[in-house]
Amino acid sequence: MKLLYFAWLRQRIGIPGEEITLPDDVGTAGELLEWLRGRGDSYAEALADPAIVRIAVNQSYAQPGDPVCDNDEVALFPPVTGG
Repeated sequence: MKLLYFAWLRQRIGIPGEEITLPDDVGTAGELLEWLRGRGDSYAEALADPAIVRIAVNQSYAQPGDPVCDNDEVALFPPVTGG
């Protein structure tokens, strides 16, 4: 799976993206966020409040219950604001 981090999530995690192998017990976007939080302090801090993290799977907005798989590109980003 290709993971991409944007804006302050990228800054807090410390990398713009990475390739991972999805664990067998991770099958949804929400489970992915929970698994990522367990990967270390930077992930835990960046993803502490999943309600403010937006998820896109293969460039389409996703909900926590949406499925993910190893071939997906998943982007994590804060809410988009504008004026």
